[in-house]
Formats: sequence, C-alpha cells, structure tokens
Amino acid sequence: MSFELSDNELRVLGALLEKQVTTPDQYPLTLKALVSACNQKSNREPVMALSESEVRATVALLEQRYLISKRTEYGSRVTKHRQRMCNTEFGTLKFEPGEFAIMCLLMLRGPQTPGELRSRSGRLHAFDSVDEVNETLTTLATRDDGPFVVRLQREPGRRESRYAHLLGAEAPQSVDSEPQQERTSAPPRAAPKSGDDRVGLLEKRVEALEQELAQLKDSLGVNDDP
Repeated sequence: MSFELSDNELRVLGALLEKQVTTPDQYPLTLKALVSACNQKSNREPVMALSESEVRATVALLEQRYLISKRTEYGSRVTKHRQRMCNTEFGTLKFEPGEFAIMCLLMLRGPQTPGELRSRSGRLHAFDSVDEVNETLTTLATRDDGPFVVRLQREPGRRESRYAHLLGAEAPQSVDSEPQQERTSAPPRAAPKSGDDRVGLLEKRVEALEQELAQLKDSLGVNDDP
C-alpha cells in the first residue's frame, strides 16, 4: 500500500493519530487545535511552525485523498477533523495497538531505535519489552499490505539500528544497502611478515569481532547503558 505523503501531510496525519488516542475527549480536532498539535515542541522531530493556512491547505489535500474527513457538529459552526487512514470504518487498513503506536511515533519523530520507540510509546501503547517492539517492527516490515517500516543502516557509534516508516514520498535507504565491507567475515589468517603487519591484522580482527558483538546485542535488544 503506497501513500507517498509530504512532510506536512505526515505531520497533520501523525498529530491526528496521536490525539485520537492520547486526548480522546478533544478528538476530532478543530483547525486551531490541529495547528497546535502539529507545532507542539514536545514529541516532535523536527519541530515545525506551520501556519493555519498551511494546515488548512494540507487538510484539503488529505481530504482529496480520503485520508481525512471533517464534520460540523449540530448547533455549532466549528468544523472538526478526524483521520481516516487506518482503523476506521472508511478503509481496510487496520493496525494493532502496538503497530498503531509505532507508526504514529515514526511519523511524528522520524527514524528511531527499538529502545527509543519503547520508551516513547507509553501514552499510545505499553510494550512489555524491546523484544515486543522488535516483533511488531518485523510484522510491519513483512505485512502483505505493506511494508510499512524499514530497518536503516546502523550509524557509527550507535549500538542499535534505527527504523523508519515508508509512508513518505522518498523511501529511506534500507539496511540491505549497507557497504559490503561491513558484511565480510574476519580477515584472512595469512601470517604477517612484520610486527606492523601483525598489529594491523589484530586491529582488524578486533574491529570485526566488535561489529559482530554489536550486531548480536542489537538482535537481542541488549542495551549497555546503565
């Protein structure tokens, strides 16, 4: 299922998804409330400063794509907006609570590690462990109507790989595109001819072992932080 959403569309939809769960008494949202939700400084990356006219124009585009609906309540002139991307009577796309939480977080805060997703998901869904987050990410990456997420190449200095959603106009680079040298086995065991060669070979072996250990910890969800 392809969405190819712009940054503004992702922010508007992500804000509606979030508020639907975290502030159900105020949902659906007025245009003013939606602007505030898009521009709030907490739980957003990057922080945006969308004008009311920009949000109104984005809502109109999403309405044309049947991803947002609006209504005016009886006896009121105030129009309110609700998302119809998923888990509604308007479409077939359904997310489990954990899937919903992860997609919402990725839309609002960009690529994140499983550990970050677990620590930030509390108001949307409580994951029991990082393993549960990893299982949910795997489901999202392999769904028949997806994929919806992709694992990114691990950045230097990071113990965990980050995951990104696949709802944007440009697909992020997956882990399958990582440089070949990061996948090679340990260096050959040919006997070095000098002391400098021996030191260099040992350094390469230590680096390869450190990479293998980091990948093993990543797959097990082990975090070395105190």
